[in-house]
Amino acid sequence: MSYQHQIDSIFADAIGANGLSRRAYERELEQVLPALQGVKRRQTDGSLPLLRLPAARDDLAALKPHVERLRQFAHVVILGTGGSSLGGQTLSALTDIGFGPAVGAPKLWFMDNVDPATFAELLTRLDLAKTAFVPISKSGGTAETLTQLFIVLDALEAKLGKGKIADHVLTITEPKDNALRKIAQRIGGSILDHDPGVGGRFSVLSLVGLLPAMIAGLDAVAIREGAASVLDPALSATDATTSAPAVGAALSVGLWRERNVGTTVVMPYVDRLAYFGLWFRQLWAESLGKNGKGTTPIRAMGTVDQHSQLQLYLDGPADKLFTVIIRDTAGEGAKVRPDALGGDASLNYLANHSLGDLLLAEADATAATLAKNGRPTRVMRIAKLDERVMGALLMHFMLETIIAADLLQVDAFDQPAVEEGKVLTREYLAGKR
Repeated sequence: MSYQHQIDSIFADAIGANGLSRRAYERELEQVLPALQGVKRRQTDGSLPLLRLPAARDDLAALKPHVERLRQFAHVVILGTGGSSLGGQTLSALTDIGFGPAVGAPKLWFMDNVDPATFAELLTRLDLAKTAFVPISKSGGTAETLTQLFIVLDALEAKLGKGKIADHVLTITEPKDNALRKIAQRIGGSILDHDPGVGGRFSVLSLVGLLPAMIAGLDAVAIREGAASVLDPALSATDATTSAPAVGAALSVGLWRERNVGTTVVMPYVDRLAYFGLWFRQLWAESLGKNGKGTTPIRAMGTVDQHSQLQLYLDGPADKLFTVIIRDTAGEGAKVRPDALGGDASLNYLANHSLGDLLLAEADATAATLAKNGRPTRVMRIAKLDERVMGALLMHFMLETIIAADLLQVDAFDQPAVEEGKVLTREYLAGKR
């Protein structure tokens, strides 16, 4: 496995009354195996296409010419929101955490909002002659993406002329007659098909997430291999406890039922997992929050949020499940020289220790302190973070979400409540309200 899944500090016999009882856990596990068997059936019959992506390779070969073309630009701007953006951001953060792209790769910009000031700044700052745009919308009708694209097309025409626009736009949308496809066809730009059977928040292993990853210089095959390392054991499991995602689902739903734990906090002590936390937040919230069920996801970052949220976590309501993701950073980075301490004995604990030592000590201390204070806490440990490990983590949480939805008896793949706001937005713009 690419990660260790440590769950001892979830249970009441380890942390006290706020923990999950073994009996409640066993009850959930009884339902998990049928849920895993359902996942296996859907993978076999193809009714859940995302489960076939880890083994797929032909689609990646088809992406290569597009990747090579886009890597000739200095900048590539992804136009999309929610699942059309967060997966790509999560993967791209493996190579760019704010200091610029890997050598030889363009700078990726993910424009996932429609604040006019931000968008105007982008178009002012970038040399449009050296910039490509990738609008992504599964339905082809996402208002934010369409509006962004219309503004981009006007800017490109003004800067480069109408005949050059197609060279700077690659569109991803479903293979059906929709607004985004019509626009792409009208300008003569390239179009890639978004699989209709893969929902946006589950699309990170498809071209939606892997096209940006490949542009950034990442190994898409390794990402899928990492995902397969988690999926394959789940598909062959005859004992639910042998599948970490199945165990995670049982823990989360069991705590919700037995202890009214209504919040789930994911706290990575890895800067490159910052967007991963945001990706998880959408995945969990939109998939499970239905019919009065579900738990509220929160992304926290270690060590930053030790100084902003930990007080609440330790001394506030005991209504949260914590997942602390820890990478082994022991010895990484330059060490503090003892003579740099100026003889201050109170600082001796820092002597000969590196930033990696400090990060790891704080991560372990936070997990231990949460458990000591009776907060259900699991730890996911990784030795390193590369494409394979990232793929494994992504698949773990997608499977955990799918299985939790089965336990809660909700559909993980729809979001009916969101549609009301979309309808009302159109009415406001049309002057009907």
